[in-house]
Amino acid sequence: MDQIWAPWRMQYINTADKVEGCIFCTFPAQDADRDNLILHRAEKCFVMLNNFPYNPGHMMVVPYTHTADMYELGDDELLDVQRTVRFMVKVLTETMHPEGFNLGVNLGRTAGAGIVDHMHWHIVPRWNGDTNFMPVLADTKVLPESLSATYDKLKAKIEELEG
Repeated sequence: MDQIWAPWRMQYINTADKVEGCIFCTFPAQDADRDNLILHRAEKCFVMLNNFPYNPGHMMVVPYTHTADMYELGDDELLDVQRTVRFMVKVLTETMHPEGFNLGVNLGRTAGAGIVDHMHWHIVPRWNGDTNFMPVLADTKVLPESLSATYDKLKAKIEELEG
């Protein structure tokens, strides 16, 4: 029998229901962007890699305002989020060369939100063939590079584009 090792999954299994507070509020307040996978800070939102990604480069754009209600975000916040989503699509395109993207928001647990109390937008780069037999038959996703390697590559591109 072949084995595929994914030791980072144990972190998720051991901590998924035990995190206290809102990571989208506590992480930006800390001085630990790399440890917290925060790639970019804009005026009204920030970007962080998803610690449990669907694909390499899966990231989230998160408004600083703690709310699950889209109507509690001001027009200036929504505009900053969308501009940041557009910028991050450019970063991913120039760095990882995906063939497409899934962009979206999960509002409420029934819709798939893992963190239901703080809205966030997902950006998932996609490639032809990235859904293969592993997730379909084995409920397993194979990611070809570590989060830290992805972080470093994307962070360098952000710094280059921001000049």
